[in-house]
Amino acid sequence: MPQHIGSKWKKTTALMNSKPLRRMIPTTAKFSVLQLKRMLEQFGMVYVKPDVGSHGNGVTRVEYSKGHYSFQIGKRIHAFRSYDLMVAALRKQIKGKRYLVQKGIHLLKHHGRRFDIRIMAQINLRKQWETTGMIGRVAAPRKIITNFHGGGTLTPVNLLLSYRLSRSDYYRKIREFEKMGVQAGRTIRKRFPGVCEIGLDIGMDSTYTPWIIEVNTAPDPYIFRKLRDPAIFRKIRRYAKAYARSR
Repeated sequence: MPQHIGSKWKKTTALMNSKPLRRMIPTTAKFSVLQLKRMLEQFGMVYVKPDVGSHGNGVTRVEYSKGHYSFQIGKRIHAFRSYDLMVAALRKQIKGKRYLVQKGIHLLKHHGRRFDIRIMAQINLRKQWETTGMIGRVAAPRKIITNFHGGGTLTPVNLLLSYRLSRSDYYRKIREFEKMGVQAGRTIRKRFPGVCEIGLDIGMDSTYTPWIIEVNTAPDPYIFRKLRDPAIFRKIRRYAKAYARSR
């Protein structure tokens, strides 16, 4: 089986070895009370997420504005009058596990709901990295996570972006995503030679700047069955079977 890397911190530090990708990674650090305070004061909004976890479980959005603190997990927002009160409540959620703090990106929205894009990249039959699919993930109403397993809606990328961008800008953005998938795959595999596939989660802000939110080394291929073109899923499965046999 292809190698799976569970730690988000290990994958983030591996991606930092790529100069083109480094500038697309939001500032990320290991969680501590002091680090959270520093990043909140610097950015105003951050995400606190478990170092090891899936489906968006445990991801919390933390905000600071004009002396007021709040965090959101699921649909509920908890507000606090002081940093100490907020941290005390947050630590009950964390329960002593390893967490990370990441600069928050104000994601583009589709019908009022945040969305990001999952890019699938794999080792192809020529033993080279290839971006094999991409699909949008739109968060459920009032939720901060976009994951399909957390209630997100799978949506073709063209439905999310084509009406926002000119035709030429849209295809330029798609080519940029394809390149990012290949670059990320190569960079992760350099550090972890057993990795054969990645799912790269890309968020965009209001300037359409792409940000690498996370990289998954055991991405769910079945979400691509939601796309109209069945050839995309067939290729993903064909490549996956090939490198599963080769190990």
